[in-house]
Amino acid sequence: MKHFRQFYITIAAITILSVNLHAQASTPYQKDIEDWHATRIDELKADNGWLNLVGLYWLPQGKSTFGTAATNNVVFPAGSITPVAGYFLRTGNTIKLGVETGSDIKINSAPVTGEAVIYQDDQRDLQVMTYGNLQWVIIKRDDKIGIRLRDLKSPLVNSFKGVERFAVDSTWRIPATLQTPTQPASIYITNIIGQTSQQKSPGKLVFTINKQQYTLDALEEGDELFIVFGDATSGNTTYPSGRFVYAKKPGADGKTVIDFNKAYNPPCAFTNYATCPLPPKQNILPIAITAGEKNYGHHM
Repeated sequence: MKHFRQFYITIAAITILSVNLHAQASTPYQKDIEDWHATRIDELKADNGWLNLVGLYWLPQGKSTFGTAATNNVVFPAGSITPVAGYFLRTGNTIKLGVETGSDIKINSAPVTGEAVIYQDDQRDLQVMTYGNLQWVIIKRDDKIGIRLRDLKSPLVNSFKGVERFAVDSTWRIPATLQTPTQPASIYITNIIGQTSQQKSPGKLVFTINKQQYTLDALEEGDELFIVFGDATSGNTTYPSGRFVYAKKPGADGKTVIDFNKAYNPPCAFTNYATCPLPPKQNILPIAITAGEKNYGHHM
């Protein structure tokens, strides 16, 4: 009888623990983070996400032929298009596309005839080129102009299993104050291809972790603040070149929140065909931010 009573006490204790854990996991805050992460995964897998990139080709001045043949200046993945599909012609910062007869290449769903301008500096509308499963656009990074190529049927999208994360912990939702400069400020940002540019900054976010004050220089992006940061986990449990996080732009009181549970990997963690910004030196925190996404790095 004594053994049966102990058995039921144990079962009851396990049940109570299970209920408590379920209650913790289903708090509104936990659900908010899980919903945010689910959206994040959907965006990675979308046609305009980062998982289906298969090429990035910088164009020199003059004519560059493209296709799958090795004799081309721009060689697309094997079997993805005809051996010689056409050419890109760069004159200054204007790019034209010419196609071979019979190449079923389209620009914004319309067949290409002759030679078409696909990029110029004052252009407002993005020109999207397609052929079969392929889709490409022009990107500009300072003085570099190139072709960003996607395979909309890339097997990497279907094989993607998600991104490992630290356990959600509301203590990493940190109050912060935006310290605005008296004069317009800017910070130097270097990207992964070695280009450095000066970008406007609305100021420093000042916050406290374990009674120690830290700062992060912010960039402005719409109605949000964009932060590129590194920390003591970078290169260990998280991506070596830092992570990104957004914060709401504060009101007149300067108050906002940095939620490190929403810290995420830059595109370069998923593909070699992105041009991610790196954290400036002053944004590399000397502590471990054990929140948000861990390193993915499966593309290397």
